[in-house]
Formats: sequence, C-alpha cells, structure tokens
Amino acid sequence: MQHLPAIVVLLTVLLQMGTMWAAGHAREKYGIKAPAVTGHPVFERALRVQMNTLEATVMFLPSLWLAAQFGFPLWGGLAGLVWVVGRVWYAVAYLKDASKRGPGYLVSSAGWALTLLLGVIGLVRALMVG
Repeated sequence: MQHLPAIVVLLTVLLQMGTMWAAGHAREKYGIKAPAVTGHPVFERALRVQMNTLEATVMFLPSLWLAAQFGFPLWGGLAGLVWVVGRVWYAVAYLKDASKRGPGYLVSSAGWALTLLLGVIGLVRALMVG
C-alpha cells in the first residue's frame, strides 16, 4: 500500500486527460473556435469541468504529497482515492446538469481536506521530533 499515493497521482493525471478530452470534444462538436470560451452550454460545462478540476488538482496534489511524505501514505492514499472518486462524480454530474454537481464536489472536498489534515499533522509531528 506504500504505492497507493503514486496510483492516486496516476489516476489524477488520467482524470485531467479525461476532462481535457471532454472539453476538446465539445469544442469540436459544437464548432467553438479557439480562443472562444463561450458558446454552446454543453461546451461551457465541459470547459468549467476541466478548469475546476485543474484548480482543485493544484490544491490536492501538494496535500497528498505532504500526507504521504510525512507518515500517512496509506491513509493519504485512501483519502486521495476519495478525492478522485468525488472529482469523477462531480465531472460526470456537471457535464449532464450543472445543478447536480454538488454531491461529487462535497465528496472530493472531504478527500482533499483529509489529505491536507494528514499532511499538517504529519509535518507538525516531524518538526516536533526533528
């Protein structure tokens, strides 16, 4: 289970690739020429999913690293899996109907908050010992 955080990172990269593909596919399907970021509502939702997931990833990955690096690779990895599942749920729901994105967002936020908490606890513990 020591490799679980690395598996979560790989899943996060695949998630990013999926959101990039969905936005690009919607751009092509609905004829939204770059650099436009508005147009058909399906494209706009796909672009928001991509950008929101990217923004969340920037906060999530350092938290996962802290948790894994400072003594909680298993629990950090499990919390990371919760984050990935929540983000996938969020993305699928948002692509169908923006008003349905809330539960996935809450699940992913809980996963992120837990990785951050574990990282802070582990770092404080390491600073106090070392």
